[in-house]
Amino acid sequence: MDRRHVLTTLAALPLLSAPALLRAQTTFPKPTQPTPAAPTPTAEVVPEVPLWPIAPQFYPTEVTVKPEFEPGTIIVVSDQFFLYHITATRKAMRYGVAVGKAELVFRGAAEVGRKVEWPSWKPTPEMIVRSPSHYAKYADGMPGGPQNPLGARAMYLFQNGRDTAIRIHGTTEPASIGHAVSNGCIRMVNDHVIALYDAVELGTKVMVY
Repeated sequence: MDRRHVLTTLAALPLLSAPALLRAQTTFPKPTQPTPAAPTPTAEVVPEVPLWPIAPQFYPTEVTVKPEFEPGTIIVVSDQFFLYHITATRKAMRYGVAVGKAELVFRGAAEVGRKVEWPSWKPTPEMIVRSPSHYAKYADGMPGGPQNPLGARAMYLFQNGRDTAIRIHGTTEPASIGHAVSNGCIRMVNDHVIALYDAVELGTKVMVY
C-alpha cells in the first residue's frame, strides 16, 4: 500500500476527504482546570482552560476510516501530524503528533519491538555530532522521569528485528505537537501516549508516511 493510496483511503483525514465521509467525536473530554466543589454565592468559578497546549484538532478523536486498514495497526501521516491507531474495522483513534525535521523524518514499515514506562534516554552519536552544545552533556544518558525528553512512555520501532532508534514517545514539550521538530522520533502528549501504550501490543505493525 503506497502513500498515495493511504492518503486517499484514510477517510478520516479532513484535508483529503469529503466531510460527509467523516464521523468523528472526541472520546476524551477536554481537560479542564478544577472548579470549587461548593462555591459560595460570592465565589469566583474557575473558567474551563485546556491543559493540553495543542490545537483542538490534535486532541484524541475517534474517527471512521475505510475498511482496508487492519485493526491494531498504527499509521502515521507525517505531513499532517496525525497518528491513527486502527481499533476495529472502520474505526480508529486519531492523535496529534510531532515528527522529525525535514531532513530527519522517518518513513517506512516497522513494528513495536519494545515498550517501556518512563524510559531512560541517551542521544545517538549522530545527534551529538549535529548539536554538541545541546546533546554532548547527555552522552552518558538520562534516567527516566518527568524531565526525560521521552516522557511517560515509549514504544521502540524495530525493522527486521533491529532497533531503528525511532520511538513513539511522550514529551516534555507538548506545544511541539503539530510541528516537524524532532530528531526523527514521533512525539505525543504524555496523556495520549499512555493511552496508546496501554492499547498496543508488542509486534504491532506501524506504517509511517
